[in-house]
Amino acid sequence: MAKGKNKLARFAENETFKCMIQPEFDEIFHKNHSLKGNWAEKFFGNNNPIVLELGCGRGEYTVALAQMYPDKNFIGVDIKGARMWRGAKTATENNMPNVAFLRTRIEFIESFFDKDEVSEIWITFPDPQLKKARVKKRLTGPLFLARYALFLKSDGWINLKTDCRHLHDYTKAVVDHNNLECEVANTDIYGSGYADPLLSIKTRYEGIFLDRGVKITYLRFTLGEKKSFEDPIFEPDDLL
Repeated sequence: MAKGKNKLARFAENETFKCMIQPEFDEIFHKNHSLKGNWAEKFFGNNNPIVLELGCGRGEYTVALAQMYPDKNFIGVDIKGARMWRGAKTATENNMPNVAFLRTRIEFIESFFDKDEVSEIWITFPDPQLKKARVKKRLTGPLFLARYALFLKSDGWINLKTDCRHLHDYTKAVVDHNNLECEVANTDIYGSGYADPLLSIKTRYEGIFLDRGVKITYLRFTLGEKKSFEDPIFEPDDLL
């Protein structure tokens, strides 16, 4: 099947998946989605903790986490429906009631979740946005942390797993600059032997990075009660 037709077929199949939420732009722009504050009651039908994977891609982490923790609910968030199709199809074929996929830009994430509705966030191999002009688009930068603070519980953890040492170091600088609690900052989870079964879940892209000998880093931190954050001065000259 040609690539374009394959995408169209996946988009069509996405419409059939009960675990896939695909709101229209005008449903969320400057508005609150109907599921905001109501995921437990209206979607999952239980009060189990809700965990997000932001920039979930093919949904490998979302699905694997849901298999490991059936007593939690997991929502993968991304804008690329053709990629999310894989995770949604797997969850559907395996009758996984604790999995959802939300197709939206993460810039609109606060339209979908209410205060204290989310217990934990995973950010796995995001675009590091290395150019200085794109720093504000980093998912671990102050603008996005302020969004997460609107719905993440004060004791909720944010997990960053990445192949990009610069993004790891930048995020650690943000954490330190804003006096956030950091539980783990590991720059080589496999080489150091730190990777447990949870951290050893591998996405397709992670497999490619490992084959190239790239070290995988991990940060785990919490926002506490903070609602606003400052950006540290952290941009090496070669990335400007």
